Parts: sequence; structure tokens; C-alpha cells
Amino acid sequence: MKRLFATLIFLCFISGIASAETAGEYFNKGLGAYYYKKDFIMAADLFQKACNGEDAISCTMLGIMYNNGEGVKQDYFKAMKLFEKACNDRGDFGCSSLGEMYRDGQGVKQDYFKAADLFQKACDAGDALGCGALGKMYQNGNGVKQDYFKTAELYQKSCNSEYAWSCGQLGWMYYEGEGVKQDYFKAAELYEKACNGGDTNSCAMLSGMYYNGQGVKQDYIKAAELTQKTCDGENALGCVLLGLLYESGQGVRADKQKALNLFGKACDMKDQIGCEYYARLKKELGQ
Repeated sequence: MKRLFATLIFLCFISGIASAETAGEYFNKGLGAYYYKKDFIMAADLFQKACNGEDAISCTMLGIMYNNGEGVKQDYFKAMKLFEKACNDRGDFGCSSLGEMYRDGQGVKQDYFKAADLFQKACDAGDALGCGALGKMYQNGNGVKQDYFKTAELYQKSCNSEYAWSCGQLGWMYYEGEGVKQDYFKAAELYEKACNGGDTNSCAMLSGMYYNGQGVKQDYIKAAELTQKTCDGENALGCVLLGLLYESGQGVRADKQKALNLFGKACDMKDQIGCEYYARLKKELGQ
């Protein structure tokens, strides 16, 4: 849900906002309070005023704040009602948010069929998040018949709208040849787009492709740069991979102490492999 909020902020900046001028002013101030001032109480109050002015995006954002307990007491029922209002008024972001609640069984009884219907409505309204979420449901066969071809189509539509996560998911499908013809070059291209868009898992996958020379020219230095970016983004897998590079001296100058620290960082993020590598290297170093 927090990833959805961050994406909504980006989309709102580029797509315009409220139908009423006063609602739009409240929305802009609310966005500033949330994003820049980190004043969640003020943001919630401003989004409420904009929502009262029939601004659907503000209703969605207020719903997310109730869902997360940011600036207001956590209230899943209140969040659901706000998402319903936004979904009925506009059909995109609110429907995606409500679909997530039904998919995850958060505040409502889990219902994959209802979630799929809501994601479809959001996708039809042009919401990249809705298309991506619906693609995942087709991939897993949740609420819809499993269909990898449909999955790839939805991820592509979502990726075309600059939703980084969907680009990464589509990259995985090309990497594995799932629903599409296996194509490492296409996979690397999609991972790069997703990585540049902030999807750290895609950065990790792309680093592996540079390490192995799959779809790109083998380049240990590039692999190290990508794993550093991934680890800096608090991705445990990236920290493990970077630790291995420092341990072996590939793409970076060998530094086993730094490798140990990176394995430790991954372990602190509850990554089992990171913990195992940390214990192994610590024993080898006699610490």
C-alpha cells in the first residue's frame, strides 16, 4: 500500500487533479504537507477537505492514510469507504486501492474475484497499478483463469505507463520464457527500465545478468554498481550479491571485512542467506 501511495504522488504531479478549484488547492497543500513537511495530521485534514470537494484522488490518498494509520487512527473500514467513493467517482486509483484490500483480505473478507473485478475497472480507466495488479492475478490464477499471455499483455500495458514494478515483472517473464519467447536482451532492457524507475529487485536481476553476460556484455564493474544501488535501496538480495563481489574481488577491490558488513546488513533485514554467509565469513576471518 505504501508503494501505491508513492506511485500516486508521482502520477498526481504529472496528471493534474481536482475538478473544483478549492479542492485542488487543498489537494496541493495536502500533498506538500505529506511529501515535503511529513506532517501527516495536516495532510489528512487537507485531503479530507479536498475529498469533501469531490476530488477522488484526495479521497484515495486519505483512504491510504487511514489504511496505514498515518496522521489518523488506523481504520480499515473508513479506508474502504473512501476507496469505494473514489472508485465510484473516478474508477482508477480508488479501485486499485480497494482491490488491494480484497486481494489481501485487509479489513474485508479476502475475495480474489472481487479484487480482479476492481483491478480490471482500474486498468480500463487507465491506471497502470491496476493493470499490473491484474496481471499478477492472471499470472497466479487468483480470481481469474491462469493465463501467462494475458499476464504479459497487462504487464506491458502497465510498463508502457511507466510503472516500474510491472516492467520488472515483464522482464522476469522474458528471462524465464513464461508466456513470451525467452529473450535475455529484452529482459535486460526491461530490467534496466524498471531499475531506473526505482525497482530495486530489477536492479538486482540486472546486476546478475551483467555478472553472467546474459543479454548484455559481461561487466563485473557494472554488476557491482547495480548491486550497490540495490543494497542502498535496502534490498537484502542486493547486499548479499555485493558482499559476494567484495569477497571475490570481482568488479571491486577485494575487501572481506566490507563483505562481512554487507552480509551482516542483509542479515539485519532478516535475509536467511545473508545470515548464513555472515556466519561463514566471520568464522573464516576468525572474528
